[in-house]
Amino acid sequence: MNLIACVDDKMGMLFNKRRQSMDRVLRARVLEMCAGKKLWMNTYSRKQFDDNTEGINVAEDFMDKAGSDDYCFAETISPAAYENKINRIILYKWNRVYPADLYFDIDLKNWRLTASTDFAGSSHDKITEEIYEK
Repeated sequence: MNLIACVDDKMGMLFNKRRQSMDRVLRARVLEMCAGKKLWMNTYSRKQFDDNTEGINVAEDFMDKAGSDDYCFAETISPAAYENKINRIILYKWNRVYPADLYFDIDLKNWRLTASTDFAGSSHDKITEEIYEK
């Protein structure tokens, strides 16, 4: 599967059961990247996207249901438990530090950075997209 996650400078993802931030431009990039593929997420993450957005599959156990070519947008889970199923990681970095109590827990030293792109978001001057492969 292809894992998509958003992190701060300390790899934080969530604080007090709430996402650290969100961005309209980032969501559009995710949807464009996943066009024609299955995009999985849980109910909490689905609330970020327009109700009429097609191609989004919702399940609380979405990481278990996702196939090898599917995309998973993970905000509220520790992804390391699923590392053996993940072929590619797409990280969106906020380029700042937020309070966090849930962290991205996959050691990226075991992965190869294949692309890094900065773009301007709607809520952040700079968001960095990093793509890692096994």
